[in-house]
Amino acid sequence: MTEPERAVSEGPVSLQLNESLSKKVIKGGIWLFGLRLSNRGLGFIRTIILARLLDPKDFGLLGIALLVASTLDAFSQTGLQSALVYKKSDVESYLDVAWSSLAIRGMILFLLLVVTAPSVADFFNSDEAEWIIKVVAFNMLLTGFGNIGIVFFQKDLEFKKQFVYEFSATVVDLAVSISLAFILRNVWALVWGGMAKNFVRLILSYVLHPYRPKLRFGIQKFKELFSYGIWIFGSTVLVFLITQGDDIFVGKFLGVTALGFYQMAFLISNLPATEIADVISRVTFPAYSKLQNDRVKLGSAFLKVVQLTAYVSIPLAGGIFILSHEFVEIFLGAKWLPMVPAVRILALSGLIGSISATTRPVFQGTGNPRIDTKWQIFRLIALIAVIYPFSRRWGISGVSLAVLISTLTGAVGFNVMAIRITGCSALNWLKMVALPVFNTLGMFVLIMLIKKLIGRMDLSYFILLSAAGIIGYFAFTCLLDRFFNYGVKDMTQAIWASLNS
Repeated sequence: MTEPERAVSEGPVSLQLNESLSKKVIKGGIWLFGLRLSNRGLGFIRTIILARLLDPKDFGLLGIALLVASTLDAFSQTGLQSALVYKKSDVESYLDVAWSSLAIRGMILFLLLVVTAPSVADFFNSDEAEWIIKVVAFNMLLTGFGNIGIVFFQKDLEFKKQFVYEFSATVVDLAVSISLAFILRNVWALVWGGMAKNFVRLILSYVLHPYRPKLRFGIQKFKELFSYGIWIFGSTVLVFLITQGDDIFVGKFLGVTALGFYQMAFLISNLPATEIADVISRVTFPAYSKLQNDRVKLGSAFLKVVQLTAYVSIPLAGGIFILSHEFVEIFLGAKWLPMVPAVRILALSGLIGSISATTRPVFQGTGNPRIDTKWQIFRLIALIAVIYPFSRRWGISGVSLAVLISTLTGAVGFNVMAIRITGCSALNWLKMVALPVFNTLGMFVLIMLIKKLIGRMDLSYFILLSAAGIIGYFAFTCLLDRFFNYGVKDMTQAIWASLNS
């Protein structure tokens, strides 16, 4: 047994950090999870209402504008915020330099989007997209001039403030989008909702943190931050090409309506699993950076992060796979049913991706972001190799299958390297993942049996199936935990103790 595994087996489940840091990590995780749950709950309501009021083409039009904005954003990333979180020394002297760089970047991106909007609209054969892109461009200015001081929300694990910052903006987006959708019944309801959200974020960034940035330049300080951030930039570009390249491909070759279907399928299939993984990653990155010189505690923490992520995200992805047809028909309407096969394939991709997402904070927190960048290259190669023939044969389902293959390709490398860096054994890592998979398979069989007995479907039966799946998963977990000592009881008790301390 290696040192990390010994530390895990001998102590309570506290991420094996020092006591105060462990409590901050768990409490921060609860705040972030609450934020994600609240945001996505409101987002779920927003999606259902807007999907009823608007057409798939409207979502596709906004998707084009957001794709262009995301492209410029990805290819101009500096990684300065991540560098500020990673840096162990005092970072206040770097804040003005970082803020000035981001503000200038925001202005440049705004101008580029406005200038290129006509060409982009021609590329996607959609004249309607031109003015949407120009308005969306204004979001770049709002983001660029936000208060750099909010980086301390993550660096110091003050996620309560992060909750207020992000949740308030989500509420505004919900209110504006839905109100305008009833009035306008077109894509502009989505556009103005997003604009209002970013405006609120700008205001709150200065309300919630006392730091007041000033325009200041320092080449040496910028170089120090960018020497770390350059790998974040590389990884961001590659992740963008992988996660957004499929959207660009669909919009160009399969059409705007197909893009609307595909983006909605991706949203539904990946939302729960990836959001859970994102919460855990955002908490563990600053924690890992504090443990970068203690391999034993780092390895123990990593195993527990994998355990928690797998325990929550795998059954969520499995539930989406099983109930996707019923969910789409009941909540979105029959016009969205053509995307169900894509939802199921992307749910599997989201499941694998959520486990792989636990590795990125390890690479960043230990000063090895180049590993993430290098393995993203293999993911991109795999996607490029299969996306065209698969899409020609199976449409958006083929694109989804290409994404699944790409995700599998990267997952192998990410997890092998993370295990090597943290000193964990592959066998113990596999144990953390395998048992939730078995429990989810049991849940799958239970739901299928109940579906056959019911024979019909409406909202009440959908709720019944969902409840049966949750109860079944926990029942199988308790059963297998007795035989394989998975540690669910210890994990739950440690989290509860930290919250009540």
